[in-house]
Amino acid sequence: MTTSETLFARAQELIPGGVNSPVRAFRSVGGVPVFMQSARGAWLTDVDGKQYVDFINSWGPMILGHAPAVVLDALTKALPDSLSFGAPTRREVELAELLIELVPSLEKVRLVNSGTEATMSAIRVARGYTGRAKILKFEGCYHGHGDSFLIAAGSGALTLGAPDSPGVTEGVARDTLTVPYNDLAAVEAAIAANPDQLAAIIIEPVVGNMGLVEPAPGFLAGLRALCTKHSIVLIFDEVMTGFRLAPGGAQERYGVVPDMTTLGKIIGGGLPVGAYGGRADIMNQVAPAGKVYQAGTLSGNPLATAAGMAQLRYLHEHPEVYQQLETIGTRLADGTRQIAKELGLHYTVNQVGSMFSLFFTPEPVNNLEDAKKANLPAFGRYFHAMLNRGIYLAPSQFEALFISTAITDELVEKYLTACRESLIEAHH
Repeated sequence: MTTSETLFARAQELIPGGVNSPVRAFRSVGGVPVFMQSARGAWLTDVDGKQYVDFINSWGPMILGHAPAVVLDALTKALPDSLSFGAPTRREVELAELLIELVPSLEKVRLVNSGTEATMSAIRVARGYTGRAKILKFEGCYHGHGDSFLIAAGSGALTLGAPDSPGVTEGVARDTLTVPYNDLAAVEAAIAANPDQLAAIIIEPVVGNMGLVEPAPGFLAGLRALCTKHSIVLIFDEVMTGFRLAPGGAQERYGVVPDMTTLGKIIGGGLPVGAYGGRADIMNQVAPAGKVYQAGTLSGNPLATAAGMAQLRYLHEHPEVYQQLETIGTRLADGTRQIAKELGLHYTVNQVGSMFSLFFTPEPVNNLEDAKKANLPAFGRYFHAMLNRGIYLAPSQFEALFISTAITDELVEKYLTACRESLIEAHH
């Protein structure tokens, strides 16, 4: 029995499902999750000493690879000053200045402790600002585990959703509309059916939680126009895409500026963090400036702000990083497509910058229904074949992969060699 198997058996007695976040349990691919011991650069080392090239990178934050010197140095300098104050610090101001300088939509910003906190708070602020109750989200977009976001789609564009999780009330579901991603007509129909009732539309501008799905040409701009016309707050959830797809996130890459933005992951350099912000008139609703209440003991934590500032400043001072990531991402995606084609597997590969997904379906993937057509048993076999070859992928067909600057040309070739062998193994 491996050390991972032993630890997982212990964990299942103590922790629900044996994990502290569901996808880690390997339920959708089978088998026992790998417990990690350490990581540096592109490499993960598990508790049994086996090494893997990491294509998850803590679900996005480790854009410079694991344990980058620039972040470790910042933490080393911050540590002696204590771990938490519950009082304002200089770095909170400096991080806010940097975020506002780099992200087009931000005029004011509030730091929190997670992406879920950021999205929950942004929705509350939008409701307080507009005086409206309902929100609209897109099927397959994940915005954390706030009640408003755990709503399954209704039967059509005009129907309300139903709770997707026990513990979410029907009342919450009544205030949440869901429509397919990339379907502007469905958004228009939902607005028309709920006149002057929508406080916000929230979206992952590039989706990472049904696998990687790109917005159709004109889709984001169309949302912007609809929200402006109907006085709806447009919220871009850039927890994944912020500082990953461009210095200013997806909103910079696609040239569409939302009213509010939520951030996380990269802005903490690997430590727990989140942020929400946007137009000053909206953000001035937040207490103590306004009446919309939101608070957090560890918000603006001195270690998280030190790590995040170090990573963001590095990215700001080295814009060539984004071209490097784009090149690596394209090589991986194109190589995967070519291998699948040579093997007679008509699979879909979606890629935007340093995020990509291999979908085990021959049809284009533009929304959740498309993604659901994937061959999940084949993906599970492929996942384990890659794991056995030292390639660590997301243990779900419906999660994007994230590349770091630590992925070298040599590691690209290692990935592609493993991909070819694993696809063959998965289909025999």
